[in-house]
Amino acid sequence: MRKIRMGMVGGGIGSFIGDVHRKASMMDGLIELVCGAFSSTPEKSKKSGKALFLPEDRCYASFEEMILKEKELPKGERMDFIAIVTPNHMHFGPAKLALENGFHVVCDKPMTLTIEESETLVSLVENTGLHFALTHNYTGYPMVKQAKTMIQKGDLGKIRKVQVQYLQGWMATDVENTDNKQASWRVDPSKSGIGGALGDIGTHAENLLEYITGLKIAELAADLGRFGKGRILDDDGNILVRLDNGAKGTMSFSQIATGEENNLAIRVYGEKGSLEWGQEEPNKLLTRWLDKPLKVFTPGGNDLYEEAQTNRVPSGHPEGYLEAFATIYRNFAINLMAELNGEPSPQKEYPTVKDGLRGVKFMYAAVQSDKNNTAWTPLS
Repeated sequence: MRKIRMGMVGGGIGSFIGDVHRKASMMDGLIELVCGAFSSTPEKSKKSGKALFLPEDRCYASFEEMILKEKELPKGERMDFIAIVTPNHMHFGPAKLALENGFHVVCDKPMTLTIEESETLVSLVENTGLHFALTHNYTGYPMVKQAKTMIQKGDLGKIRKVQVQYLQGWMATDVENTDNKQASWRVDPSKSGIGGALGDIGTHAENLLEYITGLKIAELAADLGRFGKGRILDDDGNILVRLDNGAKGTMSFSQIATGEENNLAIRVYGEKGSLEWGQEEPNKLLTRWLDKPLKVFTPGGNDLYEEAQTNRVPSGHPEGYLEAFATIYRNFAINLMAELNGEPSPQKEYPTVKDGLRGVKFMYAAVQSDKNNTAWTPLS
């Protein structure tokens, strides 16, 4: 029994998401950071590693160097997996090389820039049997898991209608023309891919809809907007969706919704009841019924299904973004730890490489629909 050893690609000094990954991965005491290629600049990578108290010889100039040199180390010393916390265009290369060299992967979304790249990773995971987690972190909230399980068990009856939104306002001005690095790469197709807000937050909305309902988007009709001056990629979008059980849905996402912070929310309507959850108040799941009064579920509260009992603190003490992120890392580590110990996998749940492929296909279908005047487009 030992901690799972993590190597990080990206996430150097000044990185927001890299720090989130480090804090989340270590929250439950199952994972330790042992090495990294933290920047495309060797000097900055070394400086970042030093700030994280890593030995200099485990701070690498590139992800290629890290993966190949770590592979040469004895099994008792080398990293077990890599966490990829880079801009979108740098997801595929490290993931592919890691899998080819026997390392497990945790990767930010969207998984890759193209469908072909995602299909390559799916094949590698299937052929190697390695673990691959995608950090759709919102699936880690206890009330999201409660919502999913309620629908799975038929509490709401057949699902008829779904509404999901993800609204932000941080790009309502031309922030990419300032020193905001988070904005500058997101408006650059060479780094972000074919989707702007679509890839950044639209994929979260798509994943949350399919995760909670257990249904798949069969086809969609997308109207994407580009409101920021000179922007090539979308910064706003509205999508109609048809689900594979015949249900209808709407999806709205935006990064130019002035005044909004991180308003991810979902409503699901079934024959017998409905539910509502929002990320900005994540510890409340509202349920409404044909023949019963409104009921509010809370983490650690009454009548929760076992799948939702993932909170770390007593009832009434809030858990949030970092804890939801940490749940993905915890489940990933528990499964991997069992394998390393030669034990049966507990089959702990987290988004996988197949969810990553699904998200990239969603982006391409939405862009195609938008180009064809919001034509209905299949999502297979």
